[in-house]
Amino acid sequence: MYSGRVHRRFQKPYALGLNTMSQTSRILIADDNQANCELLEAYLADLDFTVDFAVDGQDTLDKVQSFQPDLILLDIMMPKLNGFEVCQQIKSDPELKRTMILMVTALNERGDIERAVQAGTDDFLSKPVNQIELVKRVENMLKLKGVTDEVERLRKYIEEMEQQS
Repeated sequence: MYSGRVHRRFQKPYALGLNTMSQTSRILIADDNQANCELLEAYLADLDFTVDFAVDGQDTLDKVQSFQPDLILLDIMMPKLNGFEVCQQIKSDPELKRTMILMVTALNERGDIERAVQAGTDDFLSKPVNQIELVKRVENMLKLKGVTDEVERLRKYIEEMEQQS
């Protein structure tokens, strides 16, 4: 199927001058529809990153463990586990909760958006996806992930220094 990885480098992952510029951003596209995966990847083609694909909810959870994405583009309506369940499991795991999740779905009722927020999604985008909106949200979410990771790294450093004092 479409489970191969494409290696790209995200050119400006955290354009805030933090010490994270050497990292390669990783995006997991989780959708059971191959055409949707290909479309999202094509829309993001001007960005450089490493991408992997998941074809159902369980595959998404497995790939999160092995691929360790910075951002997941997550469809809601998938076999095995739906996107709400996947999001909730990821956000409830202390090791994974900082993974950014952008739900991309045809569901756009108010209740669906509320359920996505309750599951822990970081953002929500309705299909059909606007390319410019997708690109800007992905860029912003990756910047935010970089800042969050840097804050966590600094917090741990300060904690270590305080213990040595």
